[in-house]
Amino acid sequence: MKIALAQLNYHIGNFESNTKKIIEHVQLARSKGADLVVFAELAICGYPARDFLEFEEFITLCEQAVEEIAAQCTGIACIVGLPVKNQVLAGKDLYNAAVFIEDGDIKQTVRKALLPNYDVFDEYRYFEPATQFACVPFQGKKIALTICEDLWNINNNPLYISSPMDELIRQQPDLMINIAASPFSYCHDDERVVVLSDNARKYQLPLLYVNQVGAQTEIIFDGGSMAFDNQGQLLDEMAYFSEDLRIYEFEDDHFKGLSPVAQRAVPDIEQIHDALVLGIKDYFQKSGFSKAVLGLSGGIDSALVCALACRALGPENVMAVLMPSKYSSDHSVKDALDLVENFGCKHEIIEIKAVADAFDEILAPAFQGLPFNLTEENIQARCRGVVVMAMSNKFGYILLNTSNKSECAVGYGTLYGDMCGAIGVIGDVYKTQVYQLCHYMNKDGILIPENSIVKPPSAELRPGQKDSDSLPDYDTLDQILYHYIEQKQSSARIIAQGFDEQLVRRVIKMVNNAEFKRYQTPPILRVSPKAFGMGRRMPIVGKHLS
Repeated sequence: MKIALAQLNYHIGNFESNTKKIIEHVQLARSKGADLVVFAELAICGYPARDFLEFEEFITLCEQAVEEIAAQCTGIACIVGLPVKNQVLAGKDLYNAAVFIEDGDIKQTVRKALLPNYDVFDEYRYFEPATQFACVPFQGKKIALTICEDLWNINNNPLYISSPMDELIRQQPDLMINIAASPFSYCHDDERVVVLSDNARKYQLPLLYVNQVGAQTEIIFDGGSMAFDNQGQLLDEMAYFSEDLRIYEFEDDHFKGLSPVAQRAVPDIEQIHDALVLGIKDYFQKSGFSKAVLGLSGGIDSALVCALACRALGPENVMAVLMPSKYSSDHSVKDALDLVENFGCKHEIIEIKAVADAFDEILAPAFQGLPFNLTEENIQARCRGVVVMAMSNKFGYILLNTSNKSECAVGYGTLYGDMCGAIGVIGDVYKTQVYQLCHYMNKDGILIPENSIVKPPSAELRPGQKDSDSLPDYDTLDQILYHYIEQKQSSARIIAQGFDEQLVRRVIKMVNNAEFKRYQTPPILRVSPKAFGMGRRMPIVGKHLS
């Protein structure tokens, strides 16, 4: 039996595109001699479809698409994921399901049981969990077909005494196939291999796992579909961050011609780079846009975002706007221009001094006798926000936000100023990781100017300003933030690790006080296990733990 895994990039709600792509790969797999082709979880509609699933028309389009796909499945069988209706009156209206298609007909429907309901997942909002399980018979073999968490059960879902595989193994299957929509984070590839390997070894069955690839707004899928033998040894990994199709020959209870291989060793920073490039590219393509604009200050954050955008969209589609104020240094403008020259993107220089001065003048009567403070600094940031939004409106550019995770965490940004944007490119990247990414992008030659990397970070909103005037050292700050945000540790636990008590409490207070700002920021490309946005839902006015 030859089984093709089709690792594809889907578009939520774009049934025409998804169906066409699936059919093309059914035909491609058949032309390569495959007997069965397997697609990812909810491939027909895209994942996560969220409240689209509540529209009757959306489900009808799913049903029409699967009929169209089934008509093409002659001479080859197919497994593909989609939402299906719950025909029982009790429970949710839908199941997260996969259908097995053979000879042009749907022969069996497999429903997902263990519905993730944590971090970015919200499946129990839409789907009813399955309670009955049966293997899929094909060419004299029995396939234990599961959907993502049905094989993972990371949270040991208390609704079930046993996992679906514990039920399916009693039917003596010959092979496991797991279809997934498994989002990327920089540590998830290692976890994924361990979980899948453990399952193959536990049930003593070979395993094929197919993931999808591509970005759906903030969620990025990295692909990395895999094959394991019945001892849990990794046999093959498919491409990461790109579409792929591979065929595996299953014969006599093993995959023919494959030997154990070591898991690919890719540094976290390289993975984050590839994920961000893909995230930018798909956000634009799937939204129907092609050109980006951003404010380029000469600092490291905007330099990194500009560089990533040039790689994702092509430098000809990136507009960098330099907006020096009366406090901007000459070297900042030069650093920004050096970056523009290195990448070849478009640029404009629009000075904001006259605009900021005009605001100071009209506000002077109301502010009479009051000292210069954060108010005047924020006015400058908002002037820049107006300029880049004007460029966006006039030329149809999409504005990229350049705030990093450290700044987002502690509220070090100006609403309606530097926090503007349609998508937050590095909002899930700590400042220390920003430096690492810049060094990675310069590994084959200087692209991001060295001065942008080595100079002390500054928003240049007052004479001699540095980030360190308002924030702790980033090396220390980022460690505290990581323990609090990603690891959800209390202040007491963080302090017990040797961090200064006063500093820890100050940082946590800053994070909590900035919650209202984060509710008004753009979606952020998710690259960590815990990103701001839909995966971290904190109250604004609640009394926070300290």
